[in-house]
Amino acid sequence: MPNAPCPIPYPMTKQFLPSAIAVFDIDGVVRDVSGSYRRALADTVEYFTAQAYRPTPVDIDQLKSEGIWNNDWEASQELIYRYFQTQGQPREQLQIDYNNVVSFFQSRYRGTDPDNFTGYICNEPLLLQPSYLEHLTQAGIAWGFFSGATRGSANYILEKRLGLQSPVLIAMEDAPGKPDPTGLFATVHLLEKGYDCAERSAEGDRLPTVLYVGDTVADMYTVEKARNLHPQRTWIGVGVLPPHVQETATRRDAYAETLKKAGAAVVLSNVQELSPGKIQELVS
Repeated sequence: MPNAPCPIPYPMTKQFLPSAIAVFDIDGVVRDVSGSYRRALADTVEYFTAQAYRPTPVDIDQLKSEGIWNNDWEASQELIYRYFQTQGQPREQLQIDYNNVVSFFQSRYRGTDPDNFTGYICNEPLLLQPSYLEHLTQAGIAWGFFSGATRGSANYILEKRLGLQSPVLIAMEDAPGKPDPTGLFATVHLLEKGYDCAERSAEGDRLPTVLYVGDTVADMYTVEKARNLHPQRTWIGVGVLPPHVQETATRRDAYAETLKKAGAAVVLSNVQELSPGKIQELVS
């Protein structure tokens, strides 16, 4: 009996194993969130500290450099706790309702209309164009997204703003938060599903190299954990400098060094610098 046709996985258009797999974070990589997520975070901390403390971009970066505050709701709550601790109030005596923190944050980021986005999310600048992803596809590179953003927020930017049709996406609701690599594994699994057929055996047992592209320490730690759990595959962390750290050379260089120390093989100023040629250079 002849082999059944090999299903074509999104976004590939040819029936062969990808030369590599590129998985992208969204915030700070696909969209500039300095005036949206980070603004909402600062608004939230300011509100819950009764306008006594508004974290600066550097304050937020320092928190995220710890590698465990990828969730901006949790980061907001943590900065609120830390402020009151500096005022001599023990954390265990504070009563900061997490659900209230989330609700206030979302009212700023998403907006107050339950049916439509009307908040800061509407004004996020894009950091890549659909043509960039098309070039990856043409080069035989599979791609998808793994983000700590909510699915609604991620799909808004990917489908409505970029015009992508049902892209492979693992979002906040789908996996534990970074640096847990579960979501990265799930993204790779979805991208590879269509290749589990005769073509794979024709290619041998080669597993395409995975590049995870992110802008935070947590993203790079995710790659490290993936490498430790699945050493049979090559995992490469690619750092991208978010726009807000590129305002001065000193800050840019310091942020780049932080990403490298966290495991980034290379640090780029914009995601589109990760061209097919650059990917080939990294995986060779």
